[in-house]
Amino acid sequence: MPARSDKATLRNPAIPGLPAPDPARLLEWYDRHRRHLPWRAPPGERQDPYRVFLSEIMLQQTTVVTVRPYYEGFLARWPRVSDLAAAPLEEVLSAWAGLGYYARARNLHACARAVVERHDGHFPPDEASLLALPGIGPYTAAAIASIAFEQRAAPVDGNWERVIARLFAVEEPLPKAKAGLRARGLALLPSARFGDFAQAMMDLGATLCTPRKPACALCPWQAPCAARAAGEPERYPLKAAKAARPTRHGIAFLAVRADGAVLVRSRPPTGLLGGMSEVPSTPWETESAGDPARYSPLKAPWRALNAPVTHVFSHFALELTIWRADLPAGTPAPAGHRWVAPAGFDAEAFPSVMRKVLARID
Repeated sequence: MPARSDKATLRNPAIPGLPAPDPARLLEWYDRHRRHLPWRAPPGERQDPYRVFLSEIMLQQTTVVTVRPYYEGFLARWPRVSDLAAAPLEEVLSAWAGLGYYARARNLHACARAVVERHDGHFPPDEASLLALPGIGPYTAAAIASIAFEQRAAPVDGNWERVIARLFAVEEPLPKAKAGLRARGLALLPSARFGDFAQAMMDLGATLCTPRKPACALCPWQAPCAARAAGEPERYPLKAAKAARPTRHGIAFLAVRADGAVLVRSRPPTGLLGGMSEVPSTPWETESAGDPARYSPLKAPWRALNAPVTHVFSHFALELTIWRADLPAGTPAPAGHRWVAPAGFDAEAFPSVMRKVLARID
């Protein structure tokens, strides 16, 4: 039977008379309705820490549907953390291309190397040691500790935050409410089955306690939910108003040789899209960077295409004008650049914005 937590610590202060959320009810629901995901071990089997780590890094700010093929591809190519650690970073970035938030790929690789170098290829079981690894923050450390090692930890992600904010009708808006929501999450933990409870909270938020039109009638915690009792579950969690996203502009220099090869370069190893492959461009600025020709990689008959590229990053929107130049087949690449034939595009770590630029070749 699922272990029950101390209900005395779980009294719901939002609306007098509501019962306390019982973790056993949630675990019973999870046993019947758990999602079948490729990174989850079957019931009764121990979770592989590497699979938990890989999936949690990929799932940050990305949906399950998007992550699934990337996860399966990574696992097929690098089935153990030692395999990932031994892989060249360029290959990892290439395999990650299209998944977005590319710092995660660099952190994934750095963390795998640290696990091999510091822990002989085995993930440490406690949150403190996990937090000391590069690229692992409080959420990921708690997720690995609870799901893979059955440690008492609360991996409070967006699903947890939404469930808890509604249970207790939390009026403080995000992101300021994060610390308080995590404290309430810790108080909700049962006395055992920490990994199942963590995943049950994730599943509850993903399938029933959704941002829009939550299925309150099917929820195992409908009775203690203050937001449901008040008749306004969609009001929670409250969120502070977001600042306007600025728009940056740039020019991408699409140089194409007669043999079909395209001129590309690698971005600096750190910063936005660090280490990824790109078509040369001007700086991405909110205002004009001056004469764009001074940023062109070589002297060529550039012409502007009437086919701009737009892309939205987390903190800004980007509008790229494309200048194209068609060059003879034997044109050499300038220093720091290389020619890549279309057949080699998949081996390059092109981010989504650059794949949009390359789509303008035809």
